[in-house]
Amino acid sequence: MPTRVETTDPEGVDYGWVMQVTFVVTILLGAPVVALASTAVTLPTWGARVGFVLRVGAVVWIVVAVGVFLYAKRTDAGDGGDDPDEIESADDTGRESTDSESDVGSGTGDRETAAGESERHPDA
Repeated sequence: MPTRVETTDPEGVDYGWVMQVTFVVTILLGAPVVALASTAVTLPTWGARVGFVLRVGAVVWIVVAVGVFLYAKRTDAGDGGDDPDEIESADDTGRESTDSESDVGSGTGDRETAAGESERHPDA
């Protein structure tokens, strides 16, 4: 099986994770915050509206970015994902298989042993 390209081994905080989460959370939280804040201000022109969105959005972005970074630094949330050494086994589709899935076989009562040999199930 080829090596997964998307795995990383960051030392400390995974800044890619921090940037992605910051982007999503800023969109999800920033839009309602800007909309609510705009109700208290008169914005007669499009230029005034754009300037307001940029000023308020920048504050929301920096607060979210610092919060996500501190969260990632304090926990293992931004550690780059699963440890490649802890992944048990994956089938051809790339998903991990469990013991119950490997005992199922092809539906004919056959089951594979740990050595990869096919073994006939007694009740089949």
